[in-house]
Amino acid sequence: MMKAFRWWWGLLLAFSLLALSRVFLPLPFINEVVIFSIYTMGCSFLLGRVGFISFGQPAYLAVGAYGTAFYLFYFGTNPYIGILLGVLSGLIVSGIVGPLFVRLRSDYFALVNLALAVIVYYLMQKVLADITKGDNGLWFLTNIASTPLLDLGKPNHFFIFAFLVALAVWVFYKYLDDSIYGACCLATKINEDKLKFLGYSNYSVRLLAFIIANTTTALAGAMYAVYLGFVSPEITSPARAADPVVVTILGGVGTLYGPIVGAFAYTGMKDVISKLIGNWELFIGFLLVLIMLAGEKGIWGTLQPLLEKSLFRKRTTTGTDDSGDTRR
Repeated sequence: MMKAFRWWWGLLLAFSLLALSRVFLPLPFINEVVIFSIYTMGCSFLLGRVGFISFGQPAYLAVGAYGTAFYLFYFGTNPYIGILLGVLSGLIVSGIVGPLFVRLRSDYFALVNLALAVIVYYLMQKVLADITKGDNGLWFLTNIASTPLLDLGKPNHFFIFAFLVALAVWVFYKYLDDSIYGACCLATKINEDKLKFLGYSNYSVRLLAFIIANTTTALAGAMYAVYLGFVSPEITSPARAADPVVVTILGGVGTLYGPIVGAFAYTGMKDVISKLIGNWELFIGFLLVLIMLAGEKGIWGTLQPLLEKSLFRKRTTTGTDDSGDTRR
């Protein structure tokens, strides 16, 4: 009962603070944090649950963004359909490259994904320039039609939509973590032989995790496209390949709240520090070194035990009923 209560407490606290921050912080900043947290969620799942470190997430981000952009620039005006097509694009591409990539482990997996990001970048910048407009990008903000209930062309309405999507994504990953499949993901990271002995396929577990994580990344790309009304090859720049990994480590690898906390901290430091010094990444680098030396727990991994200890004191003795009998 206490575990379930903590679960709902954490959920309500995290998203209540996120909603409350809308009152005190600029709307563009909050929208960036929400989308970035969705972007990081898939990377955190791959790294924390399956043991895959990927420097190719910008490729899947771009697939989702361009899937949405092509629809809104060339074919239609409904942003919801655009986002759906962006997610579908990410699902298809992940399904195509996944069977090849998940056979690799460790450094090879990281490098082949980085190579994919480079390939997608030059495809969008040079090879498909007639369609993507190259570095000029696709501008379609004025093409986005108004929709009932939530008009995604309005920043306030987009925040509500992004907030609900982030909440749904978080609940989905919470369900995965608590499911048998989530346990299999962790097992394939820790002990492949035992998982195989139990009758599960390590390859199938990794492939499904790969597709789920990168489809989530494509969802973030689709949301970026609708929010900005613009997509260019810069979204898949290899120079930004380490961003989701950095945010994952910053927030806490494999933790459910880590992507939200990491995205908030990273975006905040980028906005604040970049106004003071040009090479703001240097500060982030020093912070990551400190986090790694402190035990790789990240911001949320460090704060979580302290919060639980202060809000939920563990019983040091067994409880007793009204008659004084000890219950075990």
